[in-house]
Amino acid sequence: MSERTVTAESLFREVFLPLYPEDARSDLGRARSIDANPANNPGVLAHLGEAAAVFATNAPVALGLTDLDLDYTDASVHRLSAALTKAQRDRLMAMGAPGTADNALFNLVVHGASYLGACVVRSHGGSWSVRQPLWESLVYLRSHLGHGELPVFHWWLKSLADDSETSLADRYRTHVEVPRAKPQDLPVIIAGERKLPRLKRPRYDVFYKYLRAHLTELRDVGEDFPSPERFAELGFEQLSFLVVGGGRMVLVWGHNEHGLHAFWMGKAGFEKSAFWPCDKFPEPIVRASGDDKLEVLISQNGEVRSFELLWWGP
Repeated sequence: MSERTVTAESLFREVFLPLYPEDARSDLGRARSIDANPANNPGVLAHLGEAAAVFATNAPVALGLTDLDLDYTDASVHRLSAALTKAQRDRLMAMGAPGTADNALFNLVVHGASYLGACVVRSHGGSWSVRQPLWESLVYLRSHLGHGELPVFHWWLKSLADDSETSLADRYRTHVEVPRAKPQDLPVIIAGERKLPRLKRPRYDVFYKYLRAHLTELRDVGEDFPSPERFAELGFEQLSFLVVGGGRMVLVWGHNEHGLHAFWMGKAGFEKSAFWPCDKFPEPIVRASGDDKLEVLISQNGEVRSFELLWWGP
């Protein structure tokens, strides 16, 4: 591949668009809005299931990761996401001519879209909203936050782009796991009240020592917590810690030159994160507000803002 930047749009037009039916190519908006299975034909849905099964069998071989264990669970999406590096994208894109059905990246993604949708259908009660071609199909999902159709194929394209800061796992967590979560069912990991000291000028190794000293219940930070390199790049001035949800999670928050970062940690480590651009001074504040809410105070361009969110995050 060349040194050019690979975007979601360039991937789509080079690898996938040539294989669309002529009517879909001429009017993508219409193709993406029309139900291609209005009679809810089980045979059509079976094709999506078959594509997902093909992916679960072949993707570990294609990615060279025989222990990927694609078992249709949420955890499998996170394992898959970690394997989708830019190097893997470039290697697969070079295998078979782009824009043909022989291209390895094309096959990985179109079957992978079915697999991602199947995970939502099996684990979270989603249902398919079929489009033509099939890999453009959406997944309809209801949650306590509302309902909508998830463009799982486009999640793949965006996560594989050079300029993407959001992984496949991030999108899945934000649009599937978080909305479908039942925070009241989370296990209590920290019993009783606990006030935690700030960690000043934190380094990754010092952060780990802090957890071992003050939060022994958190045995690991989880696969999706920022890497040591990313942690160093963030350049936190300090980190603050707050036990939330009656001991079900720990909120870790800190600010840098660009704004306020917050990380929610549960029994298995990292659960989710949030970022709010803000001024460096005055320092942002996060504090408990009642039994089930958090209050965030930040300054943006000299103007103080205050807003609330639920203890388990956005």
